[in-house]
Amino acid sequence: MVTITLKDIPSTVHKALKARAKQHGRSLNREALACLESAVAPSKVDVATMLADIRRHRDSLPGKLTDRLIFAAKSEGRP
Repeated sequence: MVTITLKDIPSTVHKALKARAKQHGRSLNREALACLESAVAPSKVDVATMLADIRRHRDSLPGKLTDRLIFAAKSEGRP
């Protein structure tokens, strides 16, 4: 394992990190690692699932916004 040292951490950041650590039941070190990991290695998105969720949400809205209408609007450009 590699070790790093962080210097000059603003007190507001330290307090927020400490609060997050308590909320998640982790040590300050483990919380800092979790934050760093999520920042540099974000989780992958399942595109098919995301599109299905978007279409489901779109279907719940009033009116009929279809893929064809969206494509046509994008093709026309903006005034």
